[in-house]
Amino acid sequence: MRPLLASIALLASAAAPAHAAELRFERVWVQWHDADSFQSFYEYRTGRELEGNWTILRTQADNRAGIYFLARTENPGAPTGATIVIRVISPESIDVRTYSFPVEVPAGSKLFVVGLTGTDWTAGHTAPVAWDFELQAADGALLAKKTSFLWEKPGR
Repeated sequence: MRPLLASIALLASAAAPAHAAELRFERVWVQWHDADSFQSFYEYRTGRELEGNWTILRTQADNRAGIYFLARTENPGAPTGATIVIRVISPESIDVRTYSFPVEVPAGSKLFVVGLTGTDWTAGHTAPVAWDFELQAADGALLAKKTSFLWEKPGR
């Protein structure tokens, strides 16, 4: 009985690191933000936008209002350079628009706040019809991916 239990424990411990070492999105959600939702007392005093344990990226840095993808990554490995790739279908057009953002994904948990702002999102407070959110390695390999329900429909 003991050899059997020892074998099971050994197999479980051998399988755990392979699964735990994978970079992933804990979750990705989409929401509208007005420009003033980013203003803070810190910015008023220093003139710099407050960034805590998150990274804010925008398609148009001077425009803060827009639709934002909030993506929490979990990276149990070493920091890695990557690219966030967003594909989106807006309510205004069936054409897929693609946006890319180079990022450094640190070890541990990190929140990325990625906005389609200014003329890149003219649909106002309306959510995207469908979206695909990826994290790609420098060589283009897929590291993590989340998609909306409609993006996953057959034929895409």
